[in-house]
Amino acid sequence: MNIGEIAKRAGVSRSTVSYALSGKRSVSDETRQKIQRVIDELGYRPNASARALANGRTSTIGLVFPPAGNHYTGMQLDFIGSVVEAAAAYDYDVLLSPSGVDSDRSFQRLLAERRVDGVILMEIRLRDDRIDHLAAEDFPAICIGRTAHPDGHWWVGLDHTALAAACVRHLADLGHRRIALVNRPEHLLRAGYESAHRGLDGFTQAAAERGLGVRTYCCGDDAPSGQACLERILRDDPATTALVTLNEAALGGLYRGLAVAGRHVPRDFSVTGVVASRWAETMTPQLTAADVPAERMGRLAVELLVERFGRPGAAPRHHLLAPPVSLRASTGPARHETSRDA
Repeated sequence: MNIGEIAKRAGVSRSTVSYALSGKRSVSDETRQKIQRVIDELGYRPNASARALANGRTSTIGLVFPPAGNHYTGMQLDFIGSVVEAAAAYDYDVLLSPSGVDSDRSFQRLLAERRVDGVILMEIRLRDDRIDHLAAEDFPAICIGRTAHPDGHWWVGLDHTALAAACVRHLADLGHRRIALVNRPEHLLRAGYESAHRGLDGFTQAAAERGLGVRTYCCGDDAPSGQACLERILRDDPATTALVTLNEAALGGLYRGLAVAGRHVPRDFSVTGVVASRWAETMTPQLTAADVPAERMGRLAVELLVERFGRPGAAPRHHLLAPPVSLRASTGPARHETSRDA
């Protein structure tokens, strides 16, 4: 069913039906009601392309996310789900578009063909060409994270610097003196992923303030990589008594590696990090962590984007979140055994 058939049955022109649907020009109440009766009888719903041509809006938000590789982390899935749910509350659909080294053509098509009214960008890099391109196109966008120079952008971010530092201070207060950092994969650090770099900065700064002995490691986003990383940590420095992780996908492997090494958590070894609460609470023992509010971040991102739609030219706004460390069962006082300090 199309506009031409509606016009024929209502006894009006195609343009009159178009005006009645889009509201671009006034149509008499009598004519509008006649058109609406036909629409109701036929069960007509204009397709997305027709709506976009009629009113310049697609009623769709683009969510630009990193290519999955083998899987997405629980944190990423929570965020994606929250964006979809929040968008639905504003009567927006969500179009997912991968963007990475090998898939930026999808991102370019999203903009060139104006398939969406605006975009939310995940996994921001400290220097991110996508944001510069969006700004040049004057295309509404919200970043999840901050570039090295965030002024002038709309964004929702997690203060990874402060959160990693808070984890280090918590361990130091428990008497731990030799601590490791388990970061995201090396290729993400090389690509300039904001969360990996800011978390590393917070970790090293807090460790220096407390005079701690530390080592930092990159780790793949999976359990086997986590176990291999833990084995390397203990091989490099058997006296290590705690770690901070920015890599929730590796957590299961880190715990498994400790069990294989005979290190009881938290009696012999403490584990903490920046992790989504739902994931932290599934660990045994439950993980002491700076809980990532992924669902809240998704909701705030959608709210900011809808605000941009309604206030063109408004000054950029942002939200920087820094949740406290939730104390659970994976951290405890340090035990400095002579055999491990030797």
